[in-house]
Amino acid sequence: MFSSSALLALLVLGSSQYGAVDAFSTAKPVVSSSSLSPAGTTTTLRMAGGEGGESEWAKALKDSEGVAPGSFEKEMQAKMSGLGGLKGASANPKLSANANLIKWLEEEGDIYLADESSWGEAPHPMAISTETVDELTNESSGRGLLARRSVNDGDELLKIPLDLCFTKKSARKAFGKDALDRDINEYLAIACQLIREKYVLGEKSRWKPYIDVLPEVDEVNPTFTWSDEDLGFLEGSPVIAATQSMQMKLKNEYEALLAGEGALCDQFPDRFPREHFTYENWVWAFTMLFSRAIRLRNLRQGETLAMVPYADLINHSSFSGAYVDARETGDWLFKTGGEEVILYADRGYRKMEQVYISYGPKSNADLLLLYGFALERNPFNSVDVTVSIKPRTKADAEKDGSDADIDPLAEEKIAFVEEAGRKTVVDFPCYADRYPTEMIEYLRLMQMTPDDTRGRPL
Repeated sequence: MFSSSALLALLVLGSSQYGAVDAFSTAKPVVSSSSLSPAGTTTTLRMAGGEGGESEWAKALKDSEGVAPGSFEKEMQAKMSGLGGLKGASANPKLSANANLIKWLEEEGDIYLADESSWGEAPHPMAISTETVDELTNESSGRGLLARRSVNDGDELLKIPLDLCFTKKSARKAFGKDALDRDINEYLAIACQLIREKYVLGEKSRWKPYIDVLPEVDEVNPTFTWSDEDLGFLEGSPVIAATQSMQMKLKNEYEALLAGEGALCDQFPDRFPREHFTYENWVWAFTMLFSRAIRLRNLRQGETLAMVPYADLINHSSFSGAYVDARETGDWLFKTGGEEVILYADRGYRKMEQVYISYGPKSNADLLLLYGFALERNPFNSVDVTVSIKPRTKADAEKDGSDADIDPLAEEKIAFVEEAGRKTVVDFPCYADRYPTEMIEYLRLMQMTPDDTRGRPL
């Protein structure tokens, strides 16, 4: 159906042979029935020939009517149906989990996520997709958020109350401040709460709709969950050493905090039951933390680490400049005392386009270790080059009884580096198209000879 204003405009334009339509074409619009036509007849508008033909007018009329509520979801379902993606959709657990999460956010956080306008609220610009595709590689990127309609640079994309997030504060409240003291590491505290909500409370958890959309370890697959056999495929990569270090640290932290003698499972067995606080569940919790936790910096009491429902569904792009952060609730004049997580668009998005944020300037080694993926086009991908300024001194020669390869500037070079407050062994990241200038300076100092100094001190 056409809007009344659009229909009136066409009737006015077509009422005179000297109207605007005649300026482009000799043909005139034909109205096959009038407004007095009997009920049940269909009114058709036709425009023959010229630039202003039927297709152009139909598009203009469609644009004038705006976007109907729910049309995005219907269009997305139609596209998925065409790809065979909606077979048994009613039984698809991911679709049900998405719907439950949205309902929970609206009820628990009073968050407006509908696609139609309400009093004082604009339509929410995004929707959850159970399957997304990377725009550069065309590979599956799992759950993500798509633009429901065109989004402009600077538009507000989401706001989530901080009290819906997992933080160190929420963990200490859940377990008691006697169990988790003030100085406990943020990661350790939130990991304990994740295990509690998923495995201890289960159906009774306040966060159940959020827990239900969190993936399993094998869906993320970061390298610190790989077996030694799988790590063997990365032979020669620095990821192996980083992975083994991470695995050792996780085991040590688990034993010290939970499983060891006199640890929390012994002190508070009712709050930390051993059958649930297993090492396997500990690894799951840290898989969630490393791949989804967000550092919020603009809080009243400094920064904090948080697991943010809904916001952590947004996938990463190395070319995005958008970062999730926090602010006080209220307007510029009156603050309500609360705090919320906020995200603004860093660029425009077309309808159905996937929305991205940046997880930070991370190399493929970092992404594979913590997030379980690597990027084909990653401007931050780098390889560390180790530069060591350890020249052979006279003292070294006296120890091994050999005068070979003594650097006459050895003592001066070491003193110069120490005076500059730098180490004698430094790792420099080298990118495909650039390298640090400081690395060249180190290499220059390493190779310097008395002829270069011309007798002057360094």
